[in-house]
Amino acid sequence: MTRTAIIAGQGDLPAALAARLDAPVVAALEGFIPEGLVPDATFRLERLAILMRNLIAEDVTRVIFAGAVRRPDLDPSFFDPETAQLVPRILAAMQGGDDGLLRAVIAVFEERGFEVLGIGDVAPDLVPAEGVLTGAPTAADEADAARAAAIVRALGDVDVGQGAVVAGGLCLAIEALPGTDAMLDWVAMTREGEGGVFFKAPKPGQDRRIDLPTLGPATIRRAAKAALSCIAWEAGGVILLNREAVLAEAEAQGITLWARAS
Repeated sequence: MTRTAIIAGQGDLPAALAARLDAPVVAALEGFIPEGLVPDATFRLERLAILMRNLIAEDVTRVIFAGAVRRPDLDPSFFDPETAQLVPRILAAMQGGDDGLLRAVIAVFEERGFEVLGIGDVAPDLVPAEGVLTGAPTAADEADAARAAAIVRALGDVDVGQGAVVAGGLCLAIEALPGTDAMLDWVAMTREGEGGVFFKAPKPGQDRRIDLPTLGPATIRRAAKAALSCIAWEAGGVILLNREAVLAEAEAQGITLWARAS
């Protein structure tokens, strides 16, 4: 029997995927346990080769990466001999930013014979296609979304972030290492007035099988506290978690949700 493994981090996404797969193997990075799901195994990055051997023994031929992680601190004493041979490659990839590191991890799995899947391959309903899900974008929203999209493209070119907030044509914040929640909270604390767009998109040239941006109900609540009128994202490039709850929250807060053509 061919099986799929979920290489899991924190959050609700791994559980959402597990519910759509037949008897998946769930391997969680140590320290980043997913919510609502008990992993079959935990692993350290320093023992990546051992993890892959164990997955092969479980008849796993396909893997999908899901959930939030941060770069772990590597402990040289934990490396097994085979994984240690990958260290120069991994360290070099780290110097190239998050996207470079993720591409290197994908390559390592593919070289061991695994097929690496994207979220859309397993759960296309989680990645909305073009369209307006709630409300209706105003002319101001459309202009702010276009400005924010240009900013996010520029950020992505230097591997910085996947989001920006624009109101009245002015950039109020960009997403950096602290993440989306910190950015929206900062806007809520510092801005004057109301309206504007929070925009999310993958980085240009990003391998979309891994690290797609994610929106959930908490994002809607934070956007409301920041007095934003619209959340827009690149159609087909953002994961919408807990769709019904997200739509209900957006309707209640009067926030337009828009999967925008790139």
